[in-house]
Amino acid sequence: MAIVQDFAPPGALPGYITNPRQITRSTVIYWSVFLVTLVLVVAPVLPIIYQSFIDRPLYDRGQILTLQNYKDLFASEQLRKVLFNSFVFASITTLIAQTLGAFFAVLIGRTDLPCRGFFGSMLLWPLFISHLVLAFGWFLAYGSAGFVTLFVKSFLGADPWTLYSLTGMSIIAGISQVPLALLYCLGSSALADPSLEDAARSCGAKPLRTLWSITLPLLLPSILYGGVLNFTAALEMLSIPLIFGEPAGISFFTTFLFTQGLSTPKPNYGLVGTAAVLLLVIVMLLVFLQGRMLRNSRRFVTVGGKATRPRPFKLGKLRWVAFALVGSYVLLFIIFPIGVLGLRACVNFLTPMIPFWELLTPEHFEEVFSLEITRRAIVNTIIVSIGGAALATCFVALISLIVHRSDFRLRRQLEYLALFPRALPGLIAGIGFFYAAVFLPPLGWMRNTLWILVIAYTMRYIPTGFGALSPSLMQIGPDLDRSARVMGADWWTSVRVVILKLMTPALFTCFTLLFVYFFKEYSTALFLFAPGTEVIGTALIQFWVQGEMGRVAALSFVQIIFTVVFIAAMRRAFGVKIYG
Repeated sequence: MAIVQDFAPPGALPGYITNPRQITRSTVIYWSVFLVTLVLVVAPVLPIIYQSFIDRPLYDRGQILTLQNYKDLFASEQLRKVLFNSFVFASITTLIAQTLGAFFAVLIGRTDLPCRGFFGSMLLWPLFISHLVLAFGWFLAYGSAGFVTLFVKSFLGADPWTLYSLTGMSIIAGISQVPLALLYCLGSSALADPSLEDAARSCGAKPLRTLWSITLPLLLPSILYGGVLNFTAALEMLSIPLIFGEPAGISFFTTFLFTQGLSTPKPNYGLVGTAAVLLLVIVMLLVFLQGRMLRNSRRFVTVGGKATRPRPFKLGKLRWVAFALVGSYVLLFIIFPIGVLGLRACVNFLTPMIPFWELLTPEHFEEVFSLEITRRAIVNTIIVSIGGAALATCFVALISLIVHRSDFRLRRQLEYLALFPRALPGLIAGIGFFYAAVFLPPLGWMRNTLWILVIAYTMRYIPTGFGALSPSLMQIGPDLDRSARVMGADWWTSVRVVILKLMTPALFTCFTLLFVYFFKEYSTALFLFAPGTEVIGTALIQFWVQGEMGRVAALSFVQIIFTVVFIAAMRRAFGVKIYG
């Protein structure tokens, strides 16, 4: 059947097809994007489920369907400990992240705190740095042999704290998740109707009483929604449990999958597949709960049609107390860990007993740029991040255009498919693509190539890109592309000539956001990389296992520098803002 252009009569809606039986250029694009998205989302999930129901690895012949893997998993004493540790860890992490995030959002968004802009930027920086790198920074600063720990111990004569416990690890994870809670609460804080606060103040309420009784309850939907998001993120976190939990013998879901699937000489693929399915179901339930909460959030709406400009609360004498509190937090929990990480990269060993300038050496940076594995990891990461983010931006833009600006009859189903990877943890996505490449012969060519990383990262971050592009698309009036359709343009011509040009700033923002996420990703790559396709995250874990802390610090610092330079360049060149 011939492919024809779908010229529409005057007044037709975008996506109008003269004859539904004709295959037009637009319908080819619609169905191609839908099928590719379906394969991307389903391909890693089906092999995991199948693996959980067979008695041997996927690549072995003579497989027999069985429920034995589930019986073994649920009868395991280790599983009960893993579940308990994971839920306690996620609960404390969420409590810390949401409390601090809401507190900082109120201070920065609604008060006259000095240097609000600077603190807002600094508090969000952990969002752009890999959790793995942050965990290394905390280990070097506040670990049992950390620089700050030894310094304080020299005065107290005993260890001032320990991070090798559920509480210690939860504090690190909670602080690393504060930016997520802060972003959600800042958005709500900016949209809240200030007339309610003005009414409270006119009735004689003091600033702190108004903040507690009016402002904070208005943030409740954001706090609850961000709480579910942070709980989910804590459940699927690998870096902090791996660095602090494994040496202390505390296992979590993710470290259980990591050790059973990668660290052991004889992996139990049935158990790994079954545990992955269980984690997938838990995360899917949490994401479903998140969606339900967002759907019912209109009962909290307080923004009216009348435009008002909120006046910041005057903190009075508490202004500089709040400044000291936020400044101390930024200094101790963001600048110090990153600074100690950079300092460790520049010295032979780090101790408060010897001035660091007597131990300065360029040795670790020379190793990073001279060793074949690290050079390859840096180059591979740059290729995957730039090339992969560019391809992913184009693909996600097509999904967004079809969902929001077409009459494709499966566009709602396409939206659900695009958002599904939110429920797929990075480690599970890696296991799924590994199984898919083994189990499905057409995908076998991807094994041991960078393409499998690009495809896996793209699938994992479709919801992130979709979330970056959708608001921009909804702000562009449909009359513009409808006018192009009236003049005879088909769907693809109207979106290419009109909408994509108007979306240019959002496309650059999406590219920058995906670059940052691709650049810091490590958990998905753990099951997919091979000699020759290492990325920075996998090289860091290899050096960590070998005890090469100097190389770990130097490579981590290189990753931070690359991220900072890239974001600064995109801001300067294209005015990109990925928050605010």
